[in-house]
Amino acid sequence: MEKLNFVKDGVLKLPPGFRFHPTDEELVVQYLRRKVLAWPLPASVIPEVDVCKADPWELPGDLEQERYFFSTREAKYPNGNRSNRATLSGYWKATGIDKQIATCRGNRVVGMKKTLVFYRGKPPKGTRTDWIMHEYRLLSAETAACNVVAVENWVLCRVFLKKRRGGSTKNEKEVPTKARALSPVFYDFMTKERTGLNLASSSSSSCSSGITQASNNETDDREESSTCNSFPYFRRKT
Repeated sequence: MEKLNFVKDGVLKLPPGFRFHPTDEELVVQYLRRKVLAWPLPASVIPEVDVCKADPWELPGDLEQERYFFSTREAKYPNGNRSNRATLSGYWKATGIDKQIATCRGNRVVGMKKTLVFYRGKPPKGTRTDWIMHEYRLLSAETAACNVVAVENWVLCRVFLKKRRGGSTKNEKEVPTKARALSPVFYDFMTKERTGLNLASSSSSSCSSGITQASNNETDDREESSTCNSFPYFRRKT
């Protein structure tokens, strides 16, 4: 059977009407675990990208959607365990405590999820932005149980821009102009000067693209529901 490949030039491209929406368990068990153990993946949907070699808005993919990447962790110091998460314009800073990722059958812990926030500038005086990253790592016990030594220190990263109320972000300049939504224009109809207003054009209907955009109102402490599916699948948008 031919392996499905949905990654082109480092960007995930799914058929119209579908989106890649895995749970934490599916990301760790079906994708990260297989990647670390060099096992075949269910499908090529996650590109390999060094996340810290570029700023979050420069990473490949749609800035308005969640983006998933396989990346390797680089040690900050030669003899230390801390990761180097500095980019060209800033750095990723961990927040909160790591969350355990367990299977729904047997409640066995298989991995950990770390939440990071992107800051512009140099530590410790960086400016916080609304860019969030969830970094998934596999427990070393998983590779030991399979008698396999991991060749590379793979992690799986989910990067997204957190939306605030009203759809705005804390740092609008973080998103290129082409990725921003057009700002609405308000008119004061209580004033006498109404010249130049084309009310007919404003009431005309626009043509729909036919592709439903999924909501991306994510928070850095989002809780996802876990499923018992043994094989990840693509969910059709409703």
